Amino acid sequence: MNLPVVEIFRSMQGEGANTGKPVVFVRLGRCNLACPWCDTDFSVTRPMPPEAIADAVDKCSDGVRAVVVTGGEPTVHPGLPELLRELKDRGYWLALETNGVNAPDAESSKLLDYVAVSPKAMYAELYDDEKMATKADEVRIVADGDIEDFCANMRSRISARHYFISPCERDGVMDVATAVALLGRLNSSQRANPWLLSLQTHKLAGFR
Repeated sequence: MNLPVVEIFRSMQGEGANTGKPVVFVRLGRCNLACPWCDTDFSVTRPMPPEAIADAVDKCSDGVRAVVVTGGEPTVHPGLPELLRELKDRGYWLALETNGVNAPDAESSKLLDYVAVSPKAMYAELYDDEKMATKADEVRIVADGDIEDFCANMRSRISARHYFISPCERDGVMDVATAVALLGRLNSSQRANPWLLSLQTHKLAGFR
């Protein structure tokens, strides 16, 4: 089963708890949401079977043994478990980046080493307890508008080790001030495991 691939490249994780970790990104096309700040170009994709994707990862990995499958939204693709299995069989540590509207399927969950869920406040009505991701290693929420209640709601419904707020970037401008102010409000009553700031350090440092 082919998956639509936007790009495959080696870099470092630029945000969240794994910032600085050398990884190979597998970016898939298509998404079930349409966020206005999305920085992924879905206009050109290559249909590739899981084995060919894994071959491409091998070719560019240069010793890096970690893969981040991102998008778009990886969970919309029926071939995701096959891709993860192919990569896991080759010995890779596997991470998934998802918006969390739909939880990863059971087979994918068994293969994943790390899950980052990024709920989107503008689509709050789509987060249904029967379908959404309720467990993760980290939660990252973009500070887009008045989302304090949304953040508190997602924290109560998604169990995670880390909770992050990310500045919203529009037209190349990163709104750090809004994110920091939101952090202050969220943490005013959060005594344990406080919310943390996650910057897109890859953009600040000038790498992909």
